[in-house]
Amino acid sequence: MNTFSRKLKIVWQDRGLRNRIFVMLGLLVAFRLLSTIPVPGVDSARLAAFLSNNQFFGILNIFSGGGLSTLSIVMLGVGPYITASIIMQLMTIMVPSLKSLYSEEGEAGRRKFSQYSRLLAVPLAIIQGFALLLVLGRQGIIGTLGPVEFATSLLVILGGSMLLMWIGEAMTEYGISNGISILIFAGIVAALPQSVAQFIVTFDISQLPYLVLFVVLGILLIIGVVYITEAERPIPVTYARAQRPGVSGGVSTYVPLRVNQAGVIPIIFALSILLLPQLVGNLIVSFAENARLLSVGQALANFSQTSLLYGVLYFIFVFAFTYFYTAVTFDPHAMSENLQKGGAFVPGIRPGQSTEDYIAKIVSRITLVGALFLGIIAVLPLVVRSITGITSIALGGTSLLIVVSVVLDLIKKIDAQTSMHEY
Repeated sequence: MNTFSRKLKIVWQDRGLRNRIFVMLGLLVAFRLLSTIPVPGVDSARLAAFLSNNQFFGILNIFSGGGLSTLSIVMLGVGPYITASIIMQLMTIMVPSLKSLYSEEGEAGRRKFSQYSRLLAVPLAIIQGFALLLVLGRQGIIGTLGPVEFATSLLVILGGSMLLMWIGEAMTEYGISNGISILIFAGIVAALPQSVAQFIVTFDISQLPYLVLFVVLGILLIIGVVYITEAERPIPVTYARAQRPGVSGGVSTYVPLRVNQAGVIPIIFALSILLLPQLVGNLIVSFAENARLLSVGQALANFSQTSLLYGVLYFIFVFAFTYFYTAVTFDPHAMSENLQKGGAFVPGIRPGQSTEDYIAKIVSRITLVGALFLGIIAVLPLVVRSITGITSIALGGTSLLIVVSVVLDLIKKIDAQTSMHEY
């Protein structure tokens, strides 16, 4: 408690850190205010009934930060930007110049790469906004819109999505943690009071054993997320000569490699991909008149968390994206070169290609542990729900993983800032 109060005092006394926290809180307040401004002509009663019976839009509501629950001007949330980022990350495999831009050209290259993602997010936001307006209009949730009203609403939604993307990036630059993750975190937390109230109203005493099971699983899940997030594999490193004057001989240290270097990104990537078939299915169901096409649309729309295929693909996507994101963000060749340039080597391993292969082998092994853990956490709530039949925990694991990961990252960033202040 003394340590916490001491760090809290440092945070308040450090003007730069205090300003960063206020900026982040101010942007969060602006985001929550924007999420309460609805587009014109919304039937709130039909919207509430539609969202309560549609898991697809329930998931989409998380990515919008709760903006979809009121059909606000930021109803798309950061979804288009996340989808654009996924596409750009995948393009680094096929386009060597993009990979070089992202991983080898430093901060300037990453800024240009991010700019490409922003530009790609614009047409994606237009497509998603167009599809949502059509689907919701056919459901009677939005009143009949003429061509001018439809185009105006689409422009408002597009502007809201781009504004939210700017808020997320401003939080990253002027705040403390990753702004996009903070916005998703805020959407999950904002929905908690309503979810708890709904659970209390519909609670049946016969579900008490299941409730105890969920609480125990939640605690174990939090412990597991913290453990895997903080777990490191140290690589021993020896410097050929000491850097301090008057001291001879080598200096031994280690380089820590995180077990889960991808963080919560694979979960977000996987959910974004799995949303696409359901969005297409809802569009087909809304407009198809051919019986065969309608059956295809219904199959895609029903591709939700109730199906075994969904769970299998969810696990595979999370597993694959963990390896993919680690491969994009961590370069064993660059690490080997930096060690060699600094006069360091791994004991028993020759510098150069041998060191690179050794590091790549270790990263592959620890990433396997992280990928399996993330995949199990992603599908665990689906398995529990299929056993118990209770649907209120459909997103429990994913939401809890995002919340815990974001909180851990935020605490670490604040702790790093306070440590710098102390030094």
